Amino acid sequence: QVQLVELGGGSVQARGSLRLSCQASARTTRRYAMGWFRQAPGKEREFAAAINFSGGSTYYADSVKGRFTISRDNTKNTAYLQMNSLKPEDTAVYYCAAAYSDSMCYIRSQDYYYWGQGTPVTVSS
Repeated sequence: QVQLVELGGGSVQARGSLRLSCQASARTTRRYAMGWFRQAPGKEREFAAAINFSGGSTYYADSVKGRFTISRDNTKNTAYLQMNSLKPEDTAVYYCAAAYSDSMCYIRSQDYYYWGQGTPVTVSS
């Protein structure tokens, strides 16, 4: 079982930066991929970024590519989402998720087994 806690959300002005972290409390020796999703008010949850267990494979939604960077530190059981050049349309609740996998990373929410509670990000213009 994997429990996830997101930290680092908040309010920032457009073109600013935030760094989200996702602390995993994993009662397992299995490897897992991690992803970040977001849900804006009145919209469906959407994929933002994903990373495999080793960190050697990452994938980004077109809307965040070049501005967001996903990374992880397996010694700390933590994944990160560095968000730069933020735009008002990035305003959403951001969720991290985990899926058991030795090498893959996933972009579909249904591929993930475990989810955090979410952290809000507000970007003002």
